[in-house]
Amino acid sequence: MASDRSLTVDLPKTRQRRFRNSRAPISNALFVLPFVIVYVLLLIVPLVFGWWLSLQSVDLLAGTSDFIGVKNYVDLAFDPIFRGSVRNTFYFVFMTVPVFVALGLALALVLNRPGRFGAGLRAIFFGSSVLSVTIVTLVWKLVLMPGHGLLADVSHALNIPEYLPLVHEESALPMVAVVTVWWIVGLPMMLFLAALQQIPQELYEAAALDNATRWRTFTSITLPSIKRTVALVAVIEAVFQFQLLGQAQLLTAGGPNNSSRPIVQFIYETGFRQWSFGYSAAASQVLFVLMLVCVALQAWIARRKEPA
Repeated sequence: MASDRSLTVDLPKTRQRRFRNSRAPISNALFVLPFVIVYVLLLIVPLVFGWWLSLQSVDLLAGTSDFIGVKNYVDLAFDPIFRGSVRNTFYFVFMTVPVFVALGLALALVLNRPGRFGAGLRAIFFGSSVLSVTIVTLVWKLVLMPGHGLLADVSHALNIPEYLPLVHEESALPMVAVVTVWWIVGLPMMLFLAALQQIPQELYEAAALDNATRWRTFTSITLPSIKRTVALVAVIEAVFQFQLLGQAQLLTAGGPNNSSRPIVQFIYETGFRQWSFGYSAAASQVLFVLMLVCVALQAWIARRKEPA
């Protein structure tokens, strides 16, 4: 009788526990559902629509679109302006991303110290990152203005010929890269600072007891401890710099002679000035694939460097 009574008492508890366990996946799905909806609406749907649009020839005036297959992609392959924009974009990425990693890490190492002085310097270097691209380009235009800019005044004071970097093909894009590094270097610096402050101080104390040099401490302790942050900064900056638009548009307008025109500017001008939306969508899909390949390559390299 005692065993029967215990069974009758425990059964409702077992059923309640099973009911709660069955409800757990549903409640978890409800929490994730808003993110999934936003993700699908803001990423998946535009991506699929972009691929579909890249296979069309769109006539806005007539309100029609004709399926033309991969003709837009074939035309892009033989378009010298698009090929030049791809070359400019890769050149810009290769110029800026290593500088962001090296300079951001160097600044973080120098400014990773307590006190108000270190905090003030960190605020100064990070301050430019919160400015808009319009303000940044306006400031640099005052520096690079022909005849009356700061660079021109310094050249006249030193009695040397004035050089205008934005009007020469070989220096226009590197000058845009300099402006970009000045503008955004505070962001990777803060990421490296956060990583450096997570390294246990006991490791540095042990290195000091062993009389390790600063270079040996950096290569044996600091760098291995933040290698994931190095890979993260490289990936983030590569993705950001592939999307170069504002600096190039406002400083050089893609010139001179298309020497600083990036892919995003080509997409914008093709879509909203020439009203060729199918052609512009095809160029945007090419940019997406290039960014995806770049990120995958960096992730593969970082994974190979990890010890087994």
